[in-house]
Amino acid sequence: MMDWTDRHCRAFHRALTKRALLYTEMVTADAVIHGDRERLLGFSEVEHPVALQLGGSEPAKMAQAARIGAAFGYDEINLNIGCPSDRVQSGRFGACLMREPALVAQLWSAAQEAAPDVQVTIKSRIGVDDQAPREALFALADACADAGCTSFTVHARKAWLKGLSPKENRDVPPLDYELVRELKRALPALEIVLNGGLRDLDHAIAESTGLDGVMLGRAAYQNPAVLMDVDARLFGAPNPAENAVAAVEAHMRYIEARLREGAPLHAMTRHMLGLFNGVPGGRAWRRVLSEQGVRAGAGLDVVRNALAGIVRPAIHAA
Repeated sequence: MMDWTDRHCRAFHRALTKRALLYTEMVTADAVIHGDRERLLGFSEVEHPVALQLGGSEPAKMAQAARIGAAFGYDEINLNIGCPSDRVQSGRFGACLMREPALVAQLWSAAQEAAPDVQVTIKSRIGVDDQAPREALFALADACADAGCTSFTVHARKAWLKGLSPKENRDVPPLDYELVRELKRALPALEIVLNGGLRDLDHAIAESTGLDGVMLGRAAYQNPAVLMDVDARLFGAPNPAENAVAAVEAHMRYIEARLREGAPLHAMTRHMLGLFNGVPGGRAWRRVLSEQGVRAGAGLDVVRNALAGIVRPAIHAA
Protein backbone atom coordinates (compact mmCIF):
# COMPACT_ATOMS: atom_id res chain seq x y z
CA MET A 1 0.00 0.00 0.00
CA MET A 2 2.98 2.29 -0.53
CA ASP A 3 1.84 5.72 -1.74
CA TRP A 4 -1.74 4.83 -0.79
CA THR A 5 -2.41 4.62 2.94
CA ASP A 6 -0.93 7.94 3.97
CA ARG A 7 -2.26 10.01 6.86
CA HIS A 8 -4.99 11.63 4.73
CA CYS A 9 -6.22 8.24 3.54
CA ARG A 10 -6.32 6.93 7.10
CA ALA A 11 -8.20 9.97 8.39
CA PHE A 12 -10.79 9.48 5.64
CA HIS A 13 -11.18 5.81 6.49
CA ARG A 14 -11.86 6.83 10.08
CA ALA A 15 -15.01 8.55 8.85
CA LEU A 16 -16.12 5.08 7.69
CA THR A 17 -14.98 2.89 10.61
CA LYS A 18 -13.91 3.76 14.13
CA ARG A 19 -12.88 0.25 15.15
CA ALA A 20 -10.80 -1.26 12.34
CA LEU A 21 -7.03 -1.16 12.84
CA LEU A 22 -5.45 1.07 10.19
CA TYR A 23 -1.92 0.67 8.83
CA THR A 24 0.60 3.17 7.53
CA GLU A 25 2.42 2.71 4.28
CA MET A 26 5.53 0.61 4.76
CA VAL A 27 8.40 2.85 5.88
CA THR A 28 11.99 1.61 5.93
CA ALA A 29 13.92 1.66 9.18
CA ASP A 30 16.59 3.80 7.50
CA ALA A 31 13.99 6.37 6.46
CA VAL A 32 12.61 6.55 10.00
CA ILE A 33 16.09 7.02 11.45
CA HIS A 34 17.44 9.52 8.93
CA GLY A 35 14.39 11.05 7.22
CA ASP A 36 11.80 13.71 7.97
CA ARG A 37 10.03 11.97 10.82
CA GLU A 38 7.05 14.27 11.03
CA ARG A 39 6.36 13.78 7.32
CA LEU A 40 6.90 10.03 7.47
CA LEU A 41 5.35 9.21 10.84
CA GLY A 42 3.08 12.09 11.78
CA PHE A 43 -0.59 11.27 12.15
CA SER A 44 -3.80 12.70 13.52
CA GLU A 45 -5.32 11.57 16.81
CA VAL A 46 -8.47 10.59 14.93
CA GLU A 47 -6.55 7.73 13.29
CA HIS A 48 -6.26 5.55 16.41
CA PRO A 49 -5.98 2.60 16.48
CA VAL A 50 -3.18 2.78 13.93
CA ALA A 51 -0.17 0.56 13.23
CA LEU A 52 3.22 1.61 11.87
CA GLN A 53 4.49 -0.78 9.21
CA LEU A 54 8.28 -1.06 9.03
CA GLY A 55 10.70 -2.70 6.61
CA GLY A 56 14.33 -3.50 7.17
CA SER A 57 16.91 -6.25 7.60
CA GLU A 58 19.23 -4.96 10.34
CA PRO A 59 18.10 -5.67 13.93
CA ALA A 60 19.83 -2.63 15.42
CA LYS A 61 18.18 -0.29 12.94
CA MET A 62 14.82 -2.02 13.34
CA ALA A 63 15.09 -1.52 17.09
CA GLN A 64 15.82 2.17 16.66
CA ALA A 65 12.94 2.64 14.21
CA ALA A 66 10.52 0.78 16.49
CA ARG A 67 11.57 2.91 19.45
CA ILE A 68 10.93 6.07 17.42
CA GLY A 69 7.57 4.76 16.21
CA ALA A 70 6.47 3.92 19.73
CA ALA A 71 7.41 7.42 20.87
CA PHE A 72 5.16 8.84 18.15
CA GLY A 73 2.24 7.01 19.76
CA TYR A 74 1.51 4.16 17.37
CA ASP A 75 -0.69 1.39 18.73
CA GLU A 76 1.20 -1.40 16.96
CA ILE A 77 4.46 -1.93 15.08
CA ASN A 78 4.16 -4.28 12.11
CA LEU A 79 7.18 -5.79 10.35
CA ASN A 80 6.48 -6.26 6.64
CA ILE A 81 7.99 -9.51 5.36
CA GLY A 82 5.67 -9.64 2.36
CA CYS A 83 6.33 -6.75 -0.01
CA PRO A 84 7.76 -8.00 -3.35
CA SER A 85 8.78 -4.69 -4.96
CA ASP A 86 12.16 -4.27 -6.63
CA ARG A 87 13.07 -1.45 -4.25
CA VAL A 88 12.44 -3.76 -1.32
CA GLN A 89 14.46 -6.65 -2.74
CA SER A 90 17.46 -4.45 -3.44
CA GLY A 91 17.45 -3.40 0.19
CA ARG A 92 17.20 -7.01 1.44
CA PHE A 93 13.90 -6.66 3.20
CA GLY A 94 10.28 -7.42 2.45
CA ALA A 95 9.33 -10.77 0.92
CA CYS A 96 12.91 -11.89 0.28
CA LEU A 97 13.23 -12.31 4.07
CA MET A 98 10.88 -15.30 3.84
CA ARG A 99 14.11 -17.18 3.09
CA GLU A 100 15.64 -16.08 6.41
CA PRO A 101 13.24 -16.94 9.25
CA ALA A 102 15.98 -16.75 11.89
CA LEU A 103 16.78 -13.18 10.84
CA VAL A 104 13.09 -12.25 10.89
CA ALA A 105 12.89 -13.58 14.44
CA GLN A 106 15.87 -11.41 15.36
CA LEU A 107 14.25 -8.37 13.77
CA TRP A 108 11.06 -9.01 15.71
CA SER A 109 12.94 -9.46 18.99
CA ALA A 110 14.94 -6.28 18.45
CA ALA A 111 11.81 -4.27 17.70
CA GLN A 112 9.81 -5.69 20.61
CA GLU A 113 12.61 -5.15 23.10
CA ALA A 114 12.99 -1.56 21.91
CA ALA A 115 9.23 -0.90 22.14
CA PRO A 116 8.09 -3.09 25.05
CA ASP A 117 4.77 -1.28 25.54
CA VAL A 118 3.63 -1.70 21.92
CA GLN A 119 2.78 -5.03 20.29
CA VAL A 120 5.09 -5.92 17.40
CA THR A 121 3.48 -8.10 14.73
CA ILE A 122 4.60 -9.66 11.44
CA LYS A 123 3.04 -9.60 7.98
CA SER A 124 4.27 -12.18 5.49
CA ARG A 125 3.56 -14.13 2.33
CA ILE A 126 3.29 -17.93 2.28
CA GLY A 127 6.64 -18.23 0.52
CA VAL A 128 8.74 -16.89 -2.34
CA ASP A 129 9.87 -18.29 -5.68
CA ASP A 130 10.54 -22.03 -5.51
CA GLN A 131 9.89 -22.40 -1.77
CA ALA A 132 7.32 -24.97 -0.70
CA PRO A 133 4.65 -22.72 0.86
CA ARG A 134 3.81 -24.92 3.82
CA GLU A 135 7.46 -25.35 4.77
CA ALA A 136 8.29 -21.67 4.31
CA LEU A 137 5.28 -20.32 6.18
CA PHE A 138 5.54 -22.75 9.08
CA ALA A 139 9.30 -22.22 9.39
CA LEU A 140 8.78 -18.47 9.63
CA ALA A 141 5.92 -18.76 12.11
CA ASP A 142 7.76 -21.30 14.26
CA ALA A 143 10.96 -19.24 14.43
CA CYS A 144 9.14 -16.03 15.29
CA ALA A 145 6.75 -17.67 17.73
CA ASP A 146 9.73 -19.21 19.53
CA ALA A 147 11.12 -15.68 19.85
CA GLY A 148 7.83 -14.54 21.37
CA CYS A 149 5.80 -13.13 18.48
CA THR A 150 2.09 -13.85 18.93
CA SER A 151 0.44 -12.20 15.91
CA PHE A 152 0.91 -12.88 12.19
CA THR A 153 -0.92 -11.47 9.19
CA VAL A 154 -0.52 -13.72 6.17
CA HIS A 155 -1.02 -12.67 2.56
CA ALA A 156 -2.10 -16.07 1.24
CA ARG A 157 0.00 -15.97 -1.94
CA LYS A 158 3.59 -16.72 -2.77
CA ALA A 159 5.67 -13.84 -4.04
CA TRP A 160 7.67 -14.42 -7.20
CA LEU A 161 10.68 -12.16 -6.88
CA LYS A 162 11.91 -13.13 -10.32
CA GLY A 163 9.58 -13.05 -13.29
CA LEU A 164 6.60 -11.14 -11.90
CA SER A 165 6.15 -7.43 -11.32
CA PRO A 166 4.87 -6.16 -7.96
CA LYS A 167 1.46 -5.62 -9.57
CA GLU A 168 1.42 -9.17 -10.97
CA ASN A 169 2.44 -10.49 -7.55
CA ARG A 170 -0.84 -9.15 -6.19
CA ASP A 171 -2.94 -11.17 -8.63
CA VAL A 172 -1.09 -13.94 -10.47
CA PRO A 173 0.13 -16.35 -7.76
CA PRO A 174 -2.81 -18.48 -6.62
CA LEU A 175 -4.39 -17.88 -3.23
CA ASP A 176 -4.24 -20.57 -0.56
CA TYR A 177 -6.54 -19.55 2.26
CA GLU A 178 -6.68 -23.11 3.55
CA LEU A 179 -2.93 -23.09 4.26
CA VAL A 180 -3.44 -20.05 6.50
CA ARG A 181 -6.23 -21.86 8.34
CA GLU A 182 -3.94 -24.86 8.66
CA LEU A 183 -1.33 -22.63 10.30
CA LYS A 184 -3.92 -21.50 12.84
CA ARG A 185 -4.92 -25.08 13.62
CA ALA A 186 -1.27 -26.03 14.11
CA LEU A 187 -0.49 -22.99 16.29
CA PRO A 188 -3.82 -22.15 17.94
CA ALA A 189 -2.28 -19.84 20.56
CA LEU A 190 -1.18 -17.41 17.84
CA GLU A 191 -3.33 -14.66 16.38
CA ILE A 192 -3.56 -15.37 12.65
CA VAL A 193 -5.02 -12.72 10.35
CA LEU A 194 -5.85 -13.41 6.70
CA ASN A 195 -4.91 -11.07 3.84
CA GLY A 196 -4.92 -11.28 0.06
CA GLY A 197 -7.63 -11.23 -2.62
CA LEU A 198 -10.50 -10.48 -0.24
CA ARG A 199 -13.07 -8.75 -2.44
CA ASP A 200 -15.44 -7.25 0.10
CA LEU A 201 -16.68 -7.62 3.66
CA ASP A 202 -18.90 -10.62 2.92
CA HIS A 203 -16.01 -12.45 1.28
CA ALA A 204 -13.65 -11.53 4.11
CA ILE A 205 -16.04 -12.78 6.79
CA ALA A 206 -16.70 -16.02 4.91
CA GLU A 207 -12.98 -16.78 4.50
CA SER A 208 -12.09 -15.84 8.08
CA THR A 209 -13.72 -18.94 9.54
CA GLY A 210 -11.31 -20.44 12.07
CA LEU A 211 -9.06 -17.37 11.98
CA ASP A 212 -8.70 -14.31 14.20
CA GLY A 213 -9.25 -11.52 11.70
CA VAL A 214 -8.84 -10.20 8.19
CA MET A 215 -6.83 -7.41 6.58
CA LEU A 216 -8.31 -5.58 3.61
CA GLY A 217 -5.95 -3.70 1.34
CA ARG A 218 -6.92 -2.88 -2.23
CA ALA A 219 -10.60 -3.69 -1.64
CA ALA A 220 -10.82 -1.06 1.08
CA TYR A 221 -8.85 1.53 -0.88
CA GLN A 222 -10.54 1.12 -4.24
CA ASN A 223 -14.04 0.73 -2.77
CA PRO A 224 -13.93 2.53 0.59
CA ALA A 225 -17.65 1.95 1.21
CA VAL A 226 -16.69 -1.63 2.10
CA LEU A 227 -15.58 -0.23 5.46
CA MET A 228 -18.91 1.38 6.33
CA ASP A 229 -20.45 -1.71 7.94
CA VAL A 230 -17.32 -3.00 9.68
CA ASP A 231 -18.12 -1.59 13.12
CA ALA A 232 -21.63 -3.05 13.24
CA ARG A 233 -20.88 -6.44 11.72
CA LEU A 234 -17.50 -7.21 13.27
CA PHE A 235 -17.50 -5.24 16.52
CA GLY A 236 -21.19 -4.98 17.40
CA ALA A 237 -20.84 -1.19 17.59
CA PRO A 238 -22.71 1.61 15.82
CA ASN A 239 -21.39 2.55 12.40
CA PRO A 240 -19.93 6.09 12.47
CA ALA A 241 -22.02 7.33 9.52
CA GLU A 242 -25.50 6.51 8.31
CA ASN A 243 -24.36 6.48 4.70
CA ALA A 244 -21.52 7.55 2.44
CA VAL A 245 -22.83 11.10 1.99
CA ALA A 246 -22.94 11.57 5.75
CA ALA A 247 -19.39 10.23 6.00
CA VAL A 248 -18.13 12.80 3.49
CA GLU A 249 -19.94 15.59 5.29
CA ALA A 250 -18.35 14.56 8.58
CA HIS A 251 -14.92 14.27 6.97
CA MET A 252 -15.11 17.82 5.65
CA ARG A 253 -14.03 19.10 9.07
CA TYR A 254 -10.73 17.26 8.68
CA ILE A 255 -10.30 18.49 5.11
CA GLU A 256 -10.96 22.08 6.15
CA ALA A 257 -8.41 21.88 8.98
CA ARG A 258 -5.71 20.49 6.70
CA LEU A 259 -6.44 23.11 4.02
CA ARG A 260 -5.82 25.81 6.62
CA GLU A 261 -2.45 24.18 7.29
CA GLY A 262 -1.54 24.39 3.62
CA ALA A 263 -2.24 20.83 2.45
CA PRO A 264 -3.53 20.72 -1.16
CA LEU A 265 -7.06 19.44 -1.61
CA HIS A 266 -6.04 16.70 -4.05
CA ALA A 267 -3.73 15.15 -1.44
CA MET A 268 -6.88 14.30 0.49
CA THR A 269 -9.57 13.78 -2.13
CA ARG A 270 -7.49 11.36 -4.22
CA HIS A 271 -8.23 8.75 -1.56
CA MET A 272 -11.99 9.35 -1.82
CA LEU A 273 -12.50 8.72 -5.54
CA GLY A 274 -13.90 5.20 -5.17
CA LEU A 275 -16.40 5.93 -2.41
CA PHE A 276 -19.42 6.07 -4.73
CA ASN A 277 -18.47 3.28 -7.14
CA GLY A 278 -21.61 1.80 -8.59
CA VAL A 279 -23.81 4.62 -7.29
CA PRO A 280 -25.71 6.98 -9.64
CA GLY A 281 -23.59 10.11 -9.77
CA GLY A 282 -20.42 8.25 -8.83
CA ARG A 283 -18.74 8.92 -12.16
CA ALA A 284 -19.41 12.66 -11.83
CA TRP A 285 -18.04 12.54 -8.27
CA ARG A 286 -14.76 11.11 -9.53
CA ARG A 287 -14.58 13.55 -12.43
CA VAL A 288 -15.18 16.67 -10.32
CA LEU A 289 -12.66 15.64 -7.68
CA SER A 290 -10.06 14.62 -10.28
CA GLU A 291 -10.41 17.67 -12.51
CA GLN A 292 -11.17 20.43 -10.03
CA GLY A 293 -9.40 19.09 -6.96
CA VAL A 294 -5.94 19.47 -8.50
CA ARG A 295 -6.33 23.18 -9.24
CA ALA A 296 -4.32 25.65 -7.23
CA GLY A 297 -6.34 26.96 -4.30
CA ALA A 298 -9.03 24.27 -4.62
CA GLY A 299 -11.17 24.15 -1.50
CA LEU A 300 -14.19 22.54 0.11
CA ASP A 301 -16.50 23.89 -2.56
CA VAL A 302 -15.05 21.26 -4.90
CA VAL A 303 -16.10 18.47 -2.54
CA ARG A 304 -19.56 20.02 -2.15
CA ASN A 305 -19.92 20.30 -5.93
CA ALA A 306 -18.92 16.66 -6.35
CA LEU A 307 -21.32 15.58 -3.62
CA ALA A 308 -24.19 17.50 -5.18
CA GLY A 309 -24.18 15.12 -8.14
CA ILE A 310 -24.79 12.01 -6.04
CA VAL A 311 -28.35 10.69 -6.38
CA ARG A 312 -29.34 10.57 -2.71
CA PRO A 313 -32.06 7.86 -2.86
CA ALA A 314 -29.41 5.50 -4.21
CA ILE A 315 -27.30 5.88 -1.06
CA HIS A 316 -28.30 3.07 1.25
CA ALA A 317 -27.66 3.17 4.96
CA ALA A 318 -24.51 1.40 6.01
